Amino acid sequence: MANNRTKKPLFIHLLRALIETGFIIFLFYSNLLMGEFEKSGNGQRNGFLSALNDIFTAYNFTIAILAAVIGYFVFEFLRKKI
Repeated sequence: MANNRTKKPLFIHLLRALIETGFIIFLFYSNLLMGEFEKSGNGQRNGFLSALNDIFTAYNFTIAILAAVIGYFVFEFLRKKI
């Protein structure tokens, strides 16, 4: 019983972290995709698949992961502070 109580909050914290970072990554990529279809973006000229090819790069993925982890820790800090 004692192990069940300690594992459940850890699982909940990990699940919350995964959901929050996933949402931040989703917002990051959706913002990049919207930028591809602005007037200066290549999405309107080359199409949707070309826009997806432009935004899903290793650099963008690294930036998305770093931004999501930083955002998660900022939100956790604010959640505990307020």
